[in-house]
Amino acid sequence: MDTQQLNFNRKTLDSSVNAVHNKSMKYLIASDIHGSASAAEKILSLYKKLNPDFLVLLGDLLYHGPRNPLPGGHGPQQASDYLNFCKDSIIAVRGNCDAEIDQMLLEFPCMNDYALLADGPRTFFLTHGHLYNEASLPFSLNAGSIYLSGHTHVWRLEEKKGIIYCNPGSAALPKGPSPVAGYAFYDGEKIGVYSLEGGKVLAEMKL
Repeated sequence: MDTQQLNFNRKTLDSSVNAVHNKSMKYLIASDIHGSASAAEKILSLYKKLNPDFLVLLGDLLYHGPRNPLPGGHGPQQASDYLNFCKDSIIAVRGNCDAEIDQMLLEFPCMNDYALLADGPRTFFLTHGHLYNEASLPFSLNAGSIYLSGHTHVWRLEEKKGIIYCNPGSAALPKGPSPVAGYAFYDGEKIGVYSLEGGKVLAEMKL
């Protein structure tokens, strides 16, 4: 059984336990850190503050990529230290800039192309976005599912045909008309995208 399936089984068990206590899961979601120690440190601070059940990382964790400039606070080894602090709570997928050498620094699995999570009846599909996108998935998603991806460095939160699409944007190298480093947070009642600096609400959606 691969790590991807293990992650799904682990989440299903945890969700069932929480359902008995009428408690939804909480996910802190980030992507495209690209080796920025300063961005990873901010994510760690949010992790400590928000106390999520899991930190979801959507790929491109340590390498900045040949098409990108060096992000502010660049320091892949230090960034890996910040992320490894949360290793027991991380569910991660592989981005197009992630390689085996990155996995050697990270103490949690990060080389799966996608993963599945569950919170009660709600399914989450996690992927970076370079292999799978909303028009090309390995299987169909049911209405009420949440599709989480990164890759574009542009934050997004919208619902289409009953499926919620959320991209937290890049934590280190944001792009778009009004680029802002971001993260997302899910607590069972809503999902939102927020600025990494100051936590400004960029978009929220009640569930």
